[in-house]
Amino acid sequence: MIVRRRTAARQGGALARATTRLGGFRSDRRGAIAVWVALSLIPLCLLVFGFFDLSRMSIERRRLQDSLDAATLIAARSTATDTDTLTTLGKAALASELGKSITSASFVGSTNGKQVTGTASVTIDAIMLGMIGKSKLTVGAQSVVVRAANNLEIALVLDITGSMSGTRISDLKTAATDLVDIVVQDVQDPYYSKVAIVPYSMGVNVDTYADAVRGAVPTASLSSAAWNTGVAKTVSSFTNGTSTTVTTSAAHGLAVNDYAMVFGSNQSSMNGKVLRVTSVASTTKFTGANQSGTTISSGSSGSVYKCLNSGCTFVFTTQSTHVFQSGDQLKLTGVTNLTALNSANPTITSVSGQALTSSLLPTAHSSYATTTAGANGSASCLSTSRSDISCANLNFTNANNSAKSLPLSTCATERTGSYAYTDDSPSTALVGRNYEASSNPCPGPTITPLTSDRTVLKNQISTLDDGGSTAGQIGLAWGWYMVSPNFAYLWPKASQKPAAYGTAETMKIVVMMTDGAFNTPYCKGVIAANAGSGSGSASDHINCNATNGDATAQAKELCTKIKAKNVVVFTVGFDVDSTAKSMLTTCATKTTQAYFPATGGELKTAFKSIAQEISALRIAK
Repeated sequence: MIVRRRTAARQGGALARATTRLGGFRSDRRGAIAVWVALSLIPLCLLVFGFFDLSRMSIERRRLQDSLDAATLIAARSTATDTDTLTTLGKAALASELGKSITSASFVGSTNGKQVTGTASVTIDAIMLGMIGKSKLTVGAQSVVVRAANNLEIALVLDITGSMSGTRISDLKTAATDLVDIVVQDVQDPYYSKVAIVPYSMGVNVDTYADAVRGAVPTASLSSAAWNTGVAKTVSSFTNGTSTTVTTSAAHGLAVNDYAMVFGSNQSSMNGKVLRVTSVASTTKFTGANQSGTTISSGSSGSVYKCLNSGCTFVFTTQSTHVFQSGDQLKLTGVTNLTALNSANPTITSVSGQALTSSLLPTAHSSYATTTAGANGSASCLSTSRSDISCANLNFTNANNSAKSLPLSTCATERTGSYAYTDDSPSTALVGRNYEASSNPCPGPTITPLTSDRTVLKNQISTLDDGGSTAGQIGLAWGWYMVSPNFAYLWPKASQKPAAYGTAETMKIVVMMTDGAFNTPYCKGVIAANAGSGSGSASDHINCNATNGDATAQAKELCTKIKAKNVVVFTVGFDVDSTAKSMLTTCATKTTQAYFPATGGELKTAFKSIAQEISALRIAK
């Protein structure tokens, strides 16, 4: 027992000592791990905080790239080609954009002058990387701007209808001006960038080009204007009755069924009456029936004249062929001798070759009762009911079935017939004319042919004013015409003439902007009876439907034809409905080139986006 207890005691002491030693070992192990962890945290912290510096570098690089892109664009917009000048301009712009010191920067033009390359770097202070000797960090960027890849011919078609009133028209002016500033470059060589402006509402005001594109008011030079043969015979006496026997002092020269008229007698019942010769008793005596049927009192004196026609009315003879027809009303100018005719507006009753018989009686003016004929001068079309000529006024029946007359304006409307959707020259097929109503007149702002003069373009934009209904199909057609080589002969300056289709490195672009549905189609130069709501009063519409049909359908067909000529079409629908959106999306060359801003701010953004896409200056990388 004693031995066992001693043995057990010894064994227990050994176990206790072993446990103590093991405990000490565990304590030593925890200390070693702590040291290992502490040592590991040092590079980990450096790595974490190093990422902070790298993040700062990334942010700074993006800032530098954006600023360098802008500075390189500015340098490229200049006329400079040498490195020193480009670098001076680019550095100044970069410093302004970046707002901090630049470590280095250079701007170099290519040998062909077509691009400018900007390179720049900035230095930032390191925060954590400085602990390992990297106290400064350098960030670099490069920007390459193509100065011009193509010649640009851009037609800007702008809606100036009544719905564009207020801030809308102001926003449009700003947006259009911004586009001009971006796309029209200071450098016009080796590539040019030009813009034409087409304001439209109920039509397009072609101003001084109106006669050339829709036809001038026809005019004919006159050789004579007379109502009698030019020979007067003195009247000795005449008898009482509805038929009167006239005695002359000399041979009268009249035959049966001739017509005569007496002026200057002592009986007003005789003066100015048309007499049909029914019998000739002698060379000095004839009987004439008063065509008005009234009784003539007997009398004496006066002169008898042989008339040129049965009505004793004026006949105007032209020097050459003419286009006038019966029913046309004439305006006379420059007539000599019988100058009172210059205030007359006779209506043609019949045409025989170059002779125009009119309704104008010699009794209309005291000076007409003479043997003297008018000479020279000219006759132009004052009014007509015809649709084949551009008369100063059109007489028609309106949509309310009432007689109406409207004056010719300098606005152009739809081309009709087989040339309706072509850009053939006006010398081949005239465009439509316009007879305007005072309630929906031709807009004041006029077209501006292609030009690279930003001042001219912006001055024209500043004159834009709102009013009238929406004939967007006509505006679209004129956008095409402004970049069409077929219309080039119209423009007086060589710089205004569009290049031929297919010219190398040349882009033709139409930017079509509208804020509503197209509601104004035409028939015979007057707004059609079936024009849409908002196109004016029915009393100002003609009583025939649109010759070319629906205005929106016309626009779609025009877009198809325009794009077939490789003209790029951008469309902008300002706060438009779904129908207009569908048409404008179809019209654009690409769906991404159709924009639908809802506010004035978005309109400006849309125009800037278009300008940036078509700009002759663009960032290549």
